[in-house]
Amino acid sequence: MSRQTRSAFRFPAPDTRQLPLLRMIDSFRNLRVTVMGLGSFGGGIGAVRFLVQSGARVTVTDLREAGELQESVAALADTPPAAWHLGGHQPADFEGADLVVASPAVPTDNPWLQRARSTGVPITSEIELFWERQRGRVVAVTGSNGKSTTTKLLHHLLTTVLSQGRQETTRRPSAAPPRVWLGGNIGHSLLPCVGEIAPRDWVVLELSSFQLENLARLAPTPEVSVVTNFTPNHLDRHHTLDAYRQAKQVICRFQTDRHWAIRNLDDREVATWPTGARTIGFGLVDHACEGLFARGPGTRSQFSPEVVWRFAGREEVVPLADWVPLPGRHNLANALAATAAALMCGGQWSGMETGLRGFVGLPHRLEPVGELRGVRYYNDSKATTPEAAALALQAFPQTPLLPLVGGYDKHIDLGPLVSALHHANLRGVVFLGQTGPELERRWQAEGARESLPSLQATTLAEAVDWCRRMSHPGDVVLLSPGCASHDWFRNYEERGELFRRLVLSRDDSDPASPAPVP
Repeated sequence: MSRQTRSAFRFPAPDTRQLPLLRMIDSFRNLRVTVMGLGSFGGGIGAVRFLVQSGARVTVTDLREAGELQESVAALADTPPAAWHLGGHQPADFEGADLVVASPAVPTDNPWLQRARSTGVPITSEIELFWERQRGRVVAVTGSNGKSTTTKLLHHLLTTVLSQGRQETTRRPSAAPPRVWLGGNIGHSLLPCVGEIAPRDWVVLELSSFQLENLARLAPTPEVSVVTNFTPNHLDRHHTLDAYRQAKQVICRFQTDRHWAIRNLDDREVATWPTGARTIGFGLVDHACEGLFARGPGTRSQFSPEVVWRFAGREEVVPLADWVPLPGRHNLANALAATAAALMCGGQWSGMETGLRGFVGLPHRLEPVGELRGVRYYNDSKATTPEAAALALQAFPQTPLLPLVGGYDKHIDLGPLVSALHHANLRGVVFLGQTGPELERRWQAEGARESLPSLQATTLAEAVDWCRRMSHPGDVVLLSPGCASHDWFRNYEERGELFRRLVLSRDDSDPASPAPVP
């Protein structure tokens, strides 16, 4: 079926036909529940654990074989399902179930889900089960790039601010501050511990477009929504840019004037997304409205602006840019988003400097790996869009670079990455994976220097070895693919971990063995 004719998510008018039936499921005891798609990132594991603990008779079905899912299967050794059906699906698991819990990676028009619907079986997801049952105050974060760093930084800031609050309340134990929870698309599920979340607690969630698509029918209203940016992505799943856009807009579409929407005003599209919430902006330029904005001197090679905070008729200049330890303008934007959200959750400036300075970043996001003969190696495997890789290249404006780019083809425009390559200070470039030939073709067609060396690599090991030979002291070797990893790897983590091992693989007795980057 063509991309034009295949069904895609449309907003509004979420499907509410199953809501009454699902809300009747107060107890899962003895229900036959099929979990479709175990996955490797915690959502499927969390759903199985919650359902088994709730007394359901759970069947786990996944197209992948047991060997490919061994880590996830091992994680459920303490709460195993009633049945494992791995390596394929069985009709009875969908037609004979009382409920199907589908992974967000499974498209809503999947034939097996259609089979379940045709027999009246309700379908839900891990994030929906959690949202319907949790009692805390939700801060939801999405965006095409930067959402994981922003989510983790926001959680870190709130935890830091509230830990200071705990010190203040030791004399008043009855006024203990709320806890801060972290979950969603960031690697683990909060569903198994949903009963522990109190109404005063803060729940910081990273939400993907797939999860938001699932949540649409619940008309979610987070206390605070955060949108980092919007660029084309996941068109292999959503099929059209409009469908992807409308899935993302679910995060703020149903909010009212009791809620806050934190949005990147540098992104003209995000700035116009529909919401009933009160808006707080952020950006790398000053938009002269309520929000947190960088302003003042800044060039491509040196960007240390002052930051202004406007709220409730007051304006305050803060040295926030000096508190952010992560490289790159994009990480300053992430810090602005997280700080603005933390302030709207009740955080005070007195705790922000401590929180920002103490944040060490996330693995696979411009992560320093090591230094070999004066050459620094960075792992930015999480850069799975051309825009994310372009930002990573811009973080080293004057340093000779050997970037490793390319990967799985998601049918998105590679132009931003090609343009960034032309503007970077390149020593050479390595092309990887399915998109490697197209990236190289466009790079050369748009004016690549003939004398600049390049490699169309067939393995990541070949790419790293080539960079070792071509690099000079003072250079940076940067894995920032700008594409997903599914052509060569299970996920971006596996890609990044292999890069790390390859960089650090020299024997310690070798005087050229890499040393950790401080």
